[in-house]
Amino acid sequence: MSKQLFSPEQIEQLQKNPHVLKVSTRTITYADAFKSKFIDEYLAGKTPRKIFEEAGFEIEMLGMKRVEQASSRWRKSYEKNGLIGLTDTRKTSSGRSLKRELTMAEILERQAARIELLEGQVEMLKKLEVTERRLLNDSQKLGTQKIFQLISNTIQQFPFKRMVTYFCELLNVSRSGYYNYLATIEERTVKEQKDIEARDLILKAFNRRGYKKGSRSIKMTLEHDFDIVMNRKKIQRIMRKYEIKCPHRKANPYKQMAKATKEHRVVPNKLKRQFKQGVPGKVLLTDISYLPYNGKMAYLSTIKDGSTNEILAYHVSDRITLDIATRTVEKLFRNKRVKLHPEAFIHSDQGVHYTSPKFQKLLKHYKLGQSMSRRGNCWDNAPQESFFGHFKDQVDFSMVKTLSELRAKIDHYMVYYNNYRYQWNLKRMAPVQYRNHLLVA
Repeated sequence: MSKQLFSPEQIEQLQKNPHVLKVSTRTITYADAFKSKFIDEYLAGKTPRKIFEEAGFEIEMLGMKRVEQASSRWRKSYEKNGLIGLTDTRKTSSGRSLKRELTMAEILERQAARIELLEGQVEMLKKLEVTERRLLNDSQKLGTQKIFQLISNTIQQFPFKRMVTYFCELLNVSRSGYYNYLATIEERTVKEQKDIEARDLILKAFNRRGYKKGSRSIKMTLEHDFDIVMNRKKIQRIMRKYEIKCPHRKANPYKQMAKATKEHRVVPNKLKRQFKQGVPGKVLLTDISYLPYNGKMAYLSTIKDGSTNEILAYHVSDRITLDIATRTVEKLFRNKRVKLHPEAFIHSDQGVHYTSPKFQKLLKHYKLGQSMSRRGNCWDNAPQESFFGHFKDQVDFSMVKTLSELRAKIDHYMVYYNNYRYQWNLKRMAPVQYRNHLLVA
């Protein structure tokens, strides 16, 4: 016991502390709840002095010796008897041994109390066993932060005190990491709020103009349309966190085919994959793709500028006759906004439409050169194939009933693609912007 005595003013001040039950000039009786709290925080790594100070005690008034004695006494009692050792038994026991023999009623009363205590302990063990199984099952394939959250929720939900170390060992996580998790809840809340704000911005760009986008397109849309600069890695992290998924094209079976080396006998491969020549209106790529809708089939023919990725002309038909290719070329020359280079040529695969004498005669009429991919080699016209892949990912034909509805959807997408779909390899510009940029340069 400390020899430091308390003055009447100090006694009055100590009695106001909610952790104190009784104070005299020499002794202090602490609340059982404070003892339990002391053990919890001591095991978490705090010093006795810090625990007492945070509880509202002045160390100079108590004396460090009294604090150390209380700490030693409570720790020994806890190690020996657990929670019961921290309970103040002076109210229920006089401390003297009973010399007389117990009556039958007293014996029955004590046995009943013992049975009740044992039943309570068995029930607690059952709850603990169920909780262990639940924790082990729920923690499967969870990250460390999620496991910490699981432990915290379990301890709050069930009356398990001083079980942190046990649960951390059970789930193979660090106890210090768990307490650090609890200490940084406020920081994580602020970070989560910032992530939610970033998610809302990303979703605006993701659904901008009705077409879903990947991280590159989202970054460019935020910069161009919202004047917001956001790191692409952050965009990818937010998309993973909130499961914002961009549609991915299915693997093209033609990529698995061996590259053919034999060139077409009539028209050679003039392009040789030199798609980006930095001159608008010179390299024109063309192809035809099928569009299934409402149990029917439509076909889309396009002509794409290899340097700017702009779709210069397109034609939709419900028949895959030669007209679909020739009408696309005719639309190209009817488009007054398109200015072709004097050495412009059109590149295609070796399909029957493009090897047809009628098609080749039409090109000569318009003074267009012609080039063809090698047989069975889709890479020789890769940008055009890529366009069809992205187009089918982003345009939903499931609700289309008629060919006119299909054409309306395609018209809408072509305006979006040429004017508003920013592309990473076009210096983050849309095709029309990049075409103007090249013309100025």
